[in-house]
Amino acid sequence: MAIHKLFAGQRFALLGCALLGMTAVGCQTTIGGQTLPSAYYLNDDVQYFPMGPEFRLSRQVEALEAYKLRQQGLDQTAPAPAPAPVN
Repeated sequence: MAIHKLFAGQRFALLGCALLGMTAVGCQTTIGGQTLPSAYYLNDDVQYFPMGPEFRLSRQVEALEAYKLRQQGLDQTAPAPAPAPVN
């Protein structure tokens, strides 16, 4: 019986080491609706995304304003007509 108890003790020790190993791994987890960082988040690369314009449709607004000016004949960006050749 002593040998059988020894194997049972080794099984529990192996199971305990396996559980400890699984909890010691630094991976991202979700607990209670919170996404918690890994243990190595201080060593991760920092990605910087510069702020863009607050209004994301600025080019569309500029295009619409240029269109309205062209419709009214007030377009200042149109090329000037070429001068007549002098003879």
